[in-house]
Amino acid sequence: MNTELFIARRILSKNKENFSRPIVKIAITSIALGLAVMIIAVAIVTGFQSEIKEKVIGFGSHIQISNFDYNKSFEDSPISKNQSFYPFIDTIEGIKHIQVFANKAGIIKTKDQIQGVVLKGIGADYDWSFFEDKIVEGENFIVNDSVKTDDVIISRSLSKLLKLKTGDGLRMYFVSGSGSQPRGRKFNIKGIYETELEEFDILYVICDIKHIQKLNRWTDDQIGGFEILIDDFDELEKFANIIYREIGYDLDAKTIKETNPQIFEWLGLQDMNVVVILVLMVLVAGITMISTLLILILERTNMIGILKALGSKDISIRKIFLYNASYIIGKGLLWGNIIGIGLCLLQDYFQLITLNQESYYVSYVPVNLGLQSMLILNAGTFLVCLIMLLIPSLIITRISPVKAIRFS
Repeated sequence: MNTELFIARRILSKNKENFSRPIVKIAITSIALGLAVMIIAVAIVTGFQSEIKEKVIGFGSHIQISNFDYNKSFEDSPISKNQSFYPFIDTIEGIKHIQVFANKAGIIKTKDQIQGVVLKGIGADYDWSFFEDKIVEGENFIVNDSVKTDDVIISRSLSKLLKLKTGDGLRMYFVSGSGSQPRGRKFNIKGIYETELEEFDILYVICDIKHIQKLNRWTDDQIGGFEILIDDFDELEKFANIIYREIGYDLDAKTIKETNPQIFEWLGLQDMNVVVILVLMVLVAGITMISTLLILILERTNMIGILKALGSKDISIRKIFLYNASYIIGKGLLWGNIIGIGLCLLQDYFQLITLNQESYYVSYVPVNLGLQSMLILNAGTFLVCLIMLLIPSLIITRISPVKAIRFS
């Protein structure tokens, strides 16, 4: 029989009313609320980061292969499509897909509006999975290697700004070089998409890459570059190095972090906010538990004196109060998980809290309930609180059994 556990259960017995009972309830509530706040904070930040990453990658892929130059504009320097790694590089484990692309800056002109955009050309190998659930009107267009299509998809932001809808004609103008006359092209709006990433939505029009080849007077085997999608974002740098070694000295491979540094630096700052919240919540929970344990010990001074007089060792008595603390922490964690995960699930399914998508790139607060992060939060909170309780439990060693019994 575990004597320490038996005594610990008797101390916290529900049919006993004592001074420490409301303190214990406060401690459980404090831990529950602290864990709930931590779960919500981690779920929101990781969900937000995941959502923005997915959208930025949807427009630019994980890794782009292009000409090795310092051209920072949207006018790509052409490279040959006939490369030794294309399309076989996706046979490397961890690389999901490779596709061709080309960009060209242009101007959309309607009767009463002018808007600068980037025409992104795609080939027959384009992976449409990103846009599958982003098309809000119309549909995707089909790219064929043999026949050029005039169909394009534009964003809802552009369609509202320019008062255009699916089926409408879209006239764009391009300048190929200094002093040359603008060249016009007419497209047909096949579909309208919305990613809520306003900075990109207002910029990109997706078309057949053959239009850009013709506008730039490229041959059929000349493209702006290759886009590569990988399975795991956390291995981005690893695959960037692998791809860089595969493509040769005359081509460059850049990650999505390098092509969009401002967005990923901003997302990285969110991690610091989470760290501050986690530290503060764990400290609050730990200090509350220290106070609770001290009250339990002081309230049971007479019992400690009697147990010492009967021959119980200090470590045995300390175990009694650490069992009590473990019960309080465990119950707090249970309710914290129920509250935190419950609120996250409500937000995930019903999207109760909305955001201004122009400022935050999403129309509602996204959440990401990862099993690993939940386990780490629970285990970390439990261990930190328990370790912090080892110090106040040392008070038991300083209690004299004679004085404790005499003055009880």
